[in-house]
Amino acid sequence: MTSMVNAAEVTRLFELRGGPLRDLAERAGSVADACHAMAVRFHRGGKLVTFGTGGASADAQHVAVEFVHPVIVGKRALPAISLTTDVATVTGIAERDGIADIFSRQIRCVGQPGDIAMGISADEYSPSVLAGLRAAKELGMLTVALTGSRPDGARDGETIATSPFVDHALVAASGDPRAVKETHVTMYHVLWELVHVFFEQPGVLA
Repeated sequence: MTSMVNAAEVTRLFELRGGPLRDLAERAGSVADACHAMAVRFHRGGKLVTFGTGGASADAQHVAVEFVHPVIVGKRALPAISLTTDVATVTGIAERDGIADIFSRQIRCVGQPGDIAMGISADEYSPSVLAGLRAAKELGMLTVALTGSRPDGARDGETIATSPFVDHALVAASGDPRAVKETHVTMYHVLWELVHVFFEQPGVLA
């Protein structure tokens, strides 16, 4: 009996994680569009600027190092920085201007119109990520968001995915923050791979 209960629970936990990935695969066109837009910006000399809070701050750093120092030998290194690595800057802005401005202030200093901004948040309402994406869009940067969703609609108002300042929103369709965060890892690995696929296809970035 115990083994049956354990097996059912294991199945449930894997399904919890498999659902958002299947949903993402069903929106392959949207993922490809985001990757192509990123590849075009890189091709034109732009850089990737990543950011997120909490666990997503580590994801932002992970994304940046994937592009700068590809784990697959022979792949092109592409310029990327994470806004979460400088503790002095982040805490200085937070103390004087508030947590919501920790990314937008940095983006206005380091961002260029040809760059890419990638905001990551399991919470679809993160004020600091929203502000960062807005500042990036106002500069003319391409804006990409990795976020989650809560089917229960517990909160109203603008979300990261519905923000007019987000060009490409890739949503992990789950209300469980663990499943969202795990899906995000797969998302940005797929983004990295497809950006390089576009670089390897002559003429598609002209």
